[in-house]
Amino acid sequence: MGTLDSDSVKKGSGEVVIAAEVERFRHQIDEETFKVDELEKKVNEVAQFYMSSNKKPLSKCGSVMKDREKERQILGRKKQSDGTIKEYTCTKRMQELMRQFGTILKQIMQHRYSWIFMEPVDVKSLGLHDYYEVIKKPMDFGTIKNQMEAKDGTRYKHVREICADVRLVFENAMTYNAKGSDVYDMAETLSAKFEERWQQLLLKVIEEEDKHKEEVAESHLDMQESQEDGIAKLARDTGNELDELVLHLEEFREMVVQKCRKISTEEKRKLGAGLTRLTPQDLTKALEIIAQMNPNFQASAEEVDIDMDALSESTLWKLKFFVKGALEAQANKTAANKGQENSKRKREICDALAKTAKKRNKKI
Repeated sequence: MGTLDSDSVKKGSGEVVIAAEVERFRHQIDEETFKVDELEKKVNEVAQFYMSSNKKPLSKCGSVMKDREKERQILGRKKQSDGTIKEYTCTKRMQELMRQFGTILKQIMQHRYSWIFMEPVDVKSLGLHDYYEVIKKPMDFGTIKNQMEAKDGTRYKHVREICADVRLVFENAMTYNAKGSDVYDMAETLSAKFEERWQQLLLKVIEEEDKHKEEVAESHLDMQESQEDGIAKLARDTGNELDELVLHLEEFREMVVQKCRKISTEEKRKLGAGLTRLTPQDLTKALEIIAQMNPNFQASAEEVDIDMDALSESTLWKLKFFVKGALEAQANKTAANKGQENSKRKREICDALAKTAKKRNKKI
């Protein structure tokens, strides 16, 4: 077996440390990338809201904005509580109207003509074979009363629903029975008495409906304001997260720069030479890289003088990787084009030889 000298051991351990550092950097980059993706989703959500509602986004919050946020939260909880109270009050008002309607129905049911409408029509016993062909929705007082007292989802929600079913009782009777018949006259009499009492209650019903519409509009406005508050908070939180992310990225950049060795004078010279060989498009991108790290640098000027010694290490490393990639791409493209030209030239030569051979064969 061979033996390892101390230099080999040091070299091997050094490579392990470098690999660990690279892996740690890669893990941090993955984490920051994930944060960027999440923030992008939030930014898109905020932008979509303001674009759809034609509202101007709020600026980053200061102490005043924080105070407003507290006020909004308190106001939001108060509005939610008020909304619950309004909903409960509205339900109670409607129940009172239905109770008053129940009194009207009770008076109608006590009339001497009401007995025939108390239960569903006994179609079989009366031999009314065409009843269901004429009457599509049978109705009677007993069914209405049961539905008013029901505890499940079949219970009436609005007093107008009960009114419509009471009217249906009379309409069915006057539709199936001929005018002038006893049942028709009884239904017509009860209908007139019912409409007279209903008109007295109708004013209260209309007043309640108008009030309910106003409360629904207020509730919708409160909900919209609550949504705006939520989006505003999301925008402010996203702004704070972006600031924190920028800070982390800056710290990470500085840490990476510290780990990297400094660009040598020879490498700077080669980097400058490489910049002169870039295409106009790639050169513009390279100048933008310098401008990102140096705000005073005029990348759009007609003549640009780049002082390599004045650039930061991070800018030099970024430029080096970009220039290297750009030149490699140019070389690959040139090689591909040259290969295509060679192939084209070979085809032209082959075609020429084939034509010459063909002429010779003809002469023979």
